[in-house]
Amino acid sequence: MKQRENNILGLCWPIFIELLLQMLVGNADQIMVGWHDPGGVGAIGNANQVTNLVLLVFSVICTASTILISQYIGAKDTAKLNRTYTVALVTNIGFGVIVSAVLILFCPGIFRLMGVHADIFEKTCQYMRIIGAGMALQSAYLTFVAFFRSSQMMKETMVISVLMNCVNIGGNAILINGLGPVPALGVAGAAVSSDLSRLIGVAVIAVLFRKRFGRAICLQELRPFPWEQFKRLLAIGVPTGGESLSYNMSQICIQTICNRFAQFVVNTRVYANMFANVTYLFGAALSQAAQVVVARLMGSGDLPGTRKSVKRALLGSMAVSLTVSVLLFLLAKPVYSIFTSDPDILALAPVIMLIEIPLEAGRAVNMVMCRVLQACGDIRYPITICIIFAWAMGVGCGWLFAVHLGYGLPGLWAAMACDECIRAVLFLLRWRSGAWEEKHLL
Repeated sequence: MKQRENNILGLCWPIFIELLLQMLVGNADQIMVGWHDPGGVGAIGNANQVTNLVLLVFSVICTASTILISQYIGAKDTAKLNRTYTVALVTNIGFGVIVSAVLILFCPGIFRLMGVHADIFEKTCQYMRIIGAGMALQSAYLTFVAFFRSSQMMKETMVISVLMNCVNIGGNAILINGLGPVPALGVAGAAVSSDLSRLIGVAVIAVLFRKRFGRAICLQELRPFPWEQFKRLLAIGVPTGGESLSYNMSQICIQTICNRFAQFVVNTRVYANMFANVTYLFGAALSQAAQVVVARLMGSGDLPGTRKSVKRALLGSMAVSLTVSVLLFLLAKPVYSIFTSDPDILALAPVIMLIEIPLEAGRAVNMVMCRVLQACGDIRYPITICIIFAWAMGVGCGWLFAVHLGYGLPGLWAAMACDECIRAVLFLLRWRSGAWEEKHLL
């Protein structure tokens, strides 16, 4: 069992494939809508900025569940597992209902604050309302995924992601362009297809959970309500979710700065973010696998094993992220030409992808170190560093470089690269200090 716990790469590849497929849900919408309506690309890009932010509400419970359940398993303390499953799922579904209401009712005001262009404003709201209606499905699905990962059952969730993406792409092909009696719905069709894929994903993963774990989720666990477990989940999840929340809020501000420029600049950022997702996916998968492994090792008190696992995860994440980002820079124009023929976008793309190289190097370190520090119980340090530098460098310097100094989108990208690289150095220094060794969650 110990060998399996230390096998980060073995746990990593199913997560990598799953993340790749999850990313394709949003990117497939952008690509397939772009073929039908180029203006829809910017609409979905703006909506996804908000969607990525609200999904972090669900990550509060999901991340805490992953860490807490993994440490329980490492410590061989299974008495509270069922209660943790039940509390986490019910809480996240409640969050999902609230988020749905907020997105449906207040999306026009949100997009006005973001400065969304008038010619895509209605499409952006339409897409957001339909996607927002399915947020409870998304919250339930992500919570089940956290349960499976805590038990190192990554392959199961990977297979379900394959199914969801097949449904999404097939639905897009029918609903975006229309087929037979089905009218062409454009942006709305992409949103409906995404919601349908999530509905099927939740149904399948819930049935699979029942088969693998039995009656692990039972509403009787909520009587009396287990406030101790609820508070423990929030104590871990709120700070860890706060780190991601701060980062994604800063990205919305950066999108708002970007919206000051021409439409081709907005679309270039959408495509660049899409390719950036491909670049750091392996690092994200490796960091999530490392979090599960490190939490188990810390639960069992194995500090030497923890150090070795983190070192391997860091080296693997940086190697792959750098390799992919360099290849994307060298092939920038051919790759962008697959999705657009706009000469302004094709001229700007190589500059952005060059700056992307140091940005991804820093982000590869940050993804791993944030998650392993959290898994060790070092909760407050990552969010403090993230808030300070994401806003001071990413937003503050982004506005300075892009608007005040007139460098435009390359200025925004340079500021984000500085943010990632500085935080990477600080996280590595924190790890070397050994402060994480004194943290305890259980």
